This record gives sequence, structure tokens and C-alpha cells, in this order.
Amino acid sequence: MVRAFVLLAPGGPAGHAPCRVLYARTFGSPPGTAPGGSRQRLRRKEQLLVVARQVASQCQLLQSSSGRPSSPQLPQLPDETMSLQDAPGGLFQLPSGDPFPERVTVVWLSVLALAFALVCEPQENLSLAEITLRRLAPRLLLSLRLLGPGADVLLRPDAADGLLDRLLPHGQMLFLNERFLQAVDRELGIKASR
Repeated sequence: MVRAFVLLAPGGPAGHAPCRVLYARTFGSPPGTAPGGSRQRLRRKEQLLVVARQVASQCQLLQSSSGRPSSPQLPQLPDETMSLQDAPGGLFQLPSGDPFPERVTVVWLSVLALAFALVCEPQENLSLAEITLRRLAPRLLLSLRLLGPGADVLLRPDAADGLLDRLLPHGQMLFLNERFLQAVDRELGIKASR
């Protein structure tokens, strides 16, 4: 099961633009926790911020090791879905208690000046998690709108919620075929690439 989805702007190198969580959604409640309450919501936000910082660190490390300069500037967003076969990504594990009560695996993908991450239970199918992320990311990119020149973006949360409800119902990953994805694209008004 997927515990959470996080969309973030990793920012620049340390000391420059900070990491920002643009959208986050949790699925279910971890074992041994009572749902609801302001303390619980604050704890979840803190957990997701830890994940976002770690993903940002991984993105920056990958960029610096590949020799590409990292830029917090967001290039022009695409008008159609794009293929992310060569988009850099990775995975890492967080031990139990840091920040989640149990051990979790985070699968992430870096696209343009953004990063997408799925927080998964350790026994989850990681290949399926990566495929799901690669199919989810281009569709979410179409939901972003530039607010100005730079990394200021606005995500339409209703579009993100609709996509997550279809592609990750209740945090369960699905084996998705092209026909299903095309139907979801039509239903949500997403232009499909040819």
C-alpha cells in the first residue's frame, strides 16, 4: 500500500531556494495511530516534510553527480503529456521511527524542476510503484500553471485529487493498461500525446 504521495519543488543547492511541498496526500492511517486531531495532522505534515527534504537531497545529489547544474527555475510546462522514460529517479528507505512508526520505502522521480514521490510500505512492489509514478507525473504536470517567471507554480488540487483517486484508489497501486489510462485522460480532460 502507498502511505503518501508528495509533489515538491526541490529548490536549488543547499543555502539557495528551499525545498517546498506543493501538494501532498496521505492514504490510510499508520498502524497504532488514532485518526484525526490537530496533533495527528501536524505529525503527518512533519513526516511528509522529512520525506520531501530527503527527496530534494537525492535530486540535488543526482544532478551534481551527473554534472548538470541544478536550477530552481521551472522551464515552460508542456501542453501535452510527455514521456518520462529517461527522467531521473530512485528510491531509498527510511528506518522505523524516522519519521514513520514503521520502515517505509520512498520511490521518487525528478521532472523539470519538480519531484514526485510515493511513500510505500516495505513489501510493496517497487517496480509497480515506479511505473505508477511515471504514469502519474506527466498527467500531474498538465495540472500545473505557472504563476510567473521562475519556480512559482499553482497546482489545481481538484485535478490532482481526481488523478490520485483513479490511479491510486485508497493508496492501492493498480496494474494500468493504456486503454484505462486513455479513458481516465478523456474523463479528466487531459490531452493525450500521440
